[in-house]
Amino acid sequence: MIEMAVTTRSAALAAAAALLLAAPVRANPDPADWPAVLAEARGQTVYWHAWAGSARINDYIAWAARQVRARHGVRVEHVKLSDAAEAVSRIVAERAAGRHAGGAVDLVWLNGENFAALKDQGLLFGPWAEAIPNWRYVDTGNPAVTTDFTVPTDGLEAPWGLAQLVLYRDAARVPEAPGSMQELLAWARAHPGRFTFPQPPDHLGTTWLKQALYELTPDPAALLRPAAQADYDAATAPVWAFLAALTPHLWRSGAAYPQTGPRQIHLMADGEIDLAISFNPGEASAAIDNFELPDTVRTSVLDGGTIGNASFLAIPYNAAAKAGALVLADFLMSPAAQARKQDPAVWGNPTVLAVDRLPAEDRARFEALEPGIATPGPAELGDPLPEPHPSWMVRLEEDWIRRFGVSR
Repeated sequence: MIEMAVTTRSAALAAAAALLLAAPVRANPDPADWPAVLAEARGQTVYWHAWAGSARINDYIAWAARQVRARHGVRVEHVKLSDAAEAVSRIVAERAAGRHAGGAVDLVWLNGENFAALKDQGLLFGPWAEAIPNWRYVDTGNPAVTTDFTVPTDGLEAPWGLAQLVLYRDAARVPEAPGSMQELLAWARAHPGRFTFPQPPDHLGTTWLKQALYELTPDPAALLRPAAQADYDAATAPVWAFLAALTPHLWRSGAAYPQTGPRQIHLMADGEIDLAISFNPGEASAAIDNFELPDTVRTSVLDGGTIGNASFLAIPYNAAAKAGALVLADFLMSPAAQARKQDPAVWGNPTVLAVDRLPAEDRARFEALEPGIATPGPAELGDPLPEPHPSWMVRLEEDWIRRFGVSR
C-alpha cells in the first residue's frame, strides 16, 4: 500500500509539473486591448514611486489612488521619494541582480536625465503611452509631451503635467519683478538676504542653474546638444561668475539653502524672503488659496522666456503590476484627473490635454476653473524655452556642488 501511495503521489506530481510546463507564460499586457488590461489590473497593487516634497501633491496622489481603487479595483501605494533617481537606482540594481520580473517599482514619476538613463539601458516597458485610451486627448502639438529634455519619448512614458519656471514675489514689498539675471543680481545687492533658490541637486534648484545658463552663455543653441559636444568651460564660465557675485547676497548669505521648492513658501510666509522661484505657474495661487501666502504675492517670468517641460509616468521593464500601472497612468491623463490637478485650490498644475478637443462636459471642467489671483495668463508666460540636453543638468549639478558646496 505504501509503495502504491508513493507511486500515485509521484504520478500526480509529474502530471502537475507537466501542466505547469504546458501553461502559457503570461505576456506583457497589450495596451491596445484595453478590456484585457482592465481585467488583469483588477486586484493588483501598484507601487507608484513619486516625489513627495509637497503636501498638496501628496494629497492629490492619495485622491487619485482612491479613485482608481473605486473605479477599477486597483490598489495604489505611494512610495514617497525625495528624488526620482532613488527609483532609477533601484531598477538598475534589480537588473544587476537578475530580477527581471516582479520588480519593486511599478510606476515612476520622472523626466530628464532619469528617463534618459532608463531608456539608454533598456529598462522601460513599452511603447505603451500612445495606445492607452486617454492619449487621444493629449496636446500632441506641444513638443514637450513627446520629447523629454531633447530625448524622444517613443511611447515609453506618458505626460501628466506641464511646468514652466517662474518667479513669485510679494508685490507689497517688490512692486516690479526682475526681468533678467543681471536685474535680479542688482536687486539682490540692494536687498541682501531676500532671495534664495532650492539647493541643487534639487530639480528646481538645478533648473535655476540651467535658466541662468540659457541667458548668460554665448551660444544657447549648444544646450540642445550633449555637453560633450560643446566647449563646456567656455559655455558655463559666465554662469559661475554670475553665481559668485550673487551668492553673498542670498538668504543667509548663501551659507544655507532651502532643501525643496515648497520650503520657499514657508520662508516667504515667515517674512524671511520676498522673491522665490517655482516650476509651477499656479503654485503661488494655490498657496494663497490655502492661506499659506498673502494675496499680495504675484508671479512672473523673465523677459527672455523661461524653461518649460513636462512631467512623465514610466513603467519599468520588470514591473510586477504592469496592467495596474497602465490603468493608473491612463486615469491620471483623464480629463477629470487633469482638471482637478489644474485647480489652484488642489494643485494648480497645468494640463497636458488639448482642452479644445475634449467633449463638452469635460471641457466645461476646465472652463469653470479660476486661474488664481497670482497666476500669469498664457500671453504673460509666453512660449517656454526647451530643456537642455540631460548631460548639461548632470554637469551643472556636479560643478555647483564643487564650487558652492551644500548647506554649511
